[in-house]
Amino acid sequence: MNPEIDISNVTLKTERLLIRPWRQSDLDDFYSYASVDGVGQMAGWKPHESKEESKIILDMFISHKKTFALEYQGKVIGSVGIEKYNETHFPEFENKKCREIGYVLSKEYWGQGLMPEALKEVIRFLFENANLDVIFCGHFLWNEQSHRVQEKSGFKHYAFDTYETAFGTTEENEVTILKREDWVLQ
Repeated sequence: MNPEIDISNVTLKTERLLIRPWRQSDLDDFYSYASVDGVGQMAGWKPHESKEESKIILDMFISHKKTFALEYQGKVIGSVGIEKYNETHFPEFENKKCREIGYVLSKEYWGQGLMPEALKEVIRFLFENANLDVIFCGHFLWNEQSHRVQEKSGFKHYAFDTYETAFGTTEENEVTILKREDWVLQ
């Protein structure tokens, strides 16, 4: 089952990151990375073509209260969203509290270990504060970077599936999961 999660009053910290709700003042930083070719496609969406497009999505992040901004050295460089997992595809989890996380990081910061650092803290929050039993994640089969982030974060292979992107393609993807009992042992 997908329990409700509201992160509007949640702020998390790691050694290098402030993980917090989005603010209207983040628009320039958001557009700066979301408009770069190669960033959104890794998560199934096209680069933003205008600040107006970014503003619409930023407003959604704020109103839906389920997406964290990742702030590094005073600048927002990415996000971690806590999405609803597909209950129809995975009915075996109907008696477990589950959500799916998705993430994106500015191309300028790839390869510095920032996303595994952010996910480690968001995962801790989801298990300790939101009391989830299972966290889903996924990546397109061709996205080796995201695969590595998930491995480093403790996720294990669960299934292969398909994903409809925002730009109308269907991608093969790997679904990974992290169970609370496995996370406790890490």
